[in-house]
Amino acid sequence: MNAFIPQLVYIEPNALNYPLGVELKDKFEKMGIEIRETTSHNQVRNIPGDTELQKYRNAKSTLVIGVRKTLKFDTSKPSAEYAIPLATGCMGHCHYCYLQTTMGDKPYLRTYVNLDDIFEATHQYIEERKPEITRFEAACTSDIVGIDHLTHSLRKAIEFIGQTELGRLRFVTKYHHVDHLLDAKHNGNTRFRFSLNSNYVIKNFEPGTSPFDKRIEAAGKVANANYPLGFILAPLYRHKDWEQGYLDLFERLEATLPLYATKDLTFELIQHRFTKTAKRIIEKRYPKSKLEMNEEERKYKWGKYGRGKYVYQNDEATELRETIESYIHKFFPNAKIEYFT
Repeated sequence: MNAFIPQLVYIEPNALNYPLGVELKDKFEKMGIEIRETTSHNQVRNIPGDTELQKYRNAKSTLVIGVRKTLKFDTSKPSAEYAIPLATGCMGHCHYCYLQTTMGDKPYLRTYVNLDDIFEATHQYIEERKPEITRFEAACTSDIVGIDHLTHSLRKAIEFIGQTELGRLRFVTKYHHVDHLLDAKHNGNTRFRFSLNSNYVIKNFEPGTSPFDKRIEAAGKVANANYPLGFILAPLYRHKDWEQGYLDLFERLEATLPLYATKDLTFELIQHRFTKTAKRIIEKRYPKSKLEMNEEERKYKWGKYGRGKYVYQNDEATELRETIESYIHKFFPNAKIEYFT
């Protein structure tokens, strides 16, 4: 699978006041990609397409180059204290993804060029929490690795955090395009995580992402570059023969991952969930999806802000958790399970 190249680029005029904005404009002009102007990265209206579905698909291959004005970082529990805002949006077409709703009417990709401002805010957050360590998640609202071969913003963030004593960076990806990150001076302060799943889930629900084998191969490269390594198994999904499907995942992971990659390994486990809004959007955007979203069979779990989601019934969630944890203990006895949610 080839690395992402946008079909259409929008640029905020203010973005050209920053070196990265100028560099990206030059890069895309040389590639012959159409470049349009937009007043704001939040106001991109005229994405081409005759139908809503066409516009959605075209938006997924549109990159907007903008300036991040809001430098108050969102919290990012349970994986980190804060989300560091380097980019927004994803070129993948994962049917179940929560970005379907959080990015609902703006599915295009955005990258922010005022990196010095973002890093200064990051520094302030670290200072405020001294002497505690402060963790920053770089992939809350994007798959940052998927566009970083173009922008190198993530690489710069890795090296920025690498110079700090109390800052830590984390991100997760479904893409294998990691070569430009391997020699970044991370100083062990960045945990590089890959999102994995059973073959059934990847095949049926994750179009437009790197295949399983490519992700594992990339994980080996990352471990060889001495990054702390982690895996997010999400969404854990009870499909037909799911126990065997996830067993196959761990057997392949153990067979492929070099031994040195297992010395400091973390796992994060997230069961499949959906909201009423997400279900409506998913059914509209992926009408042929096999994704099971039967509200009657699920438990309704209240979340913060009075909004809830449908998760598995308690006994099903417990069985899912115990099964996956038993595989982790069997194949990677030294790994740390950070949470199940």
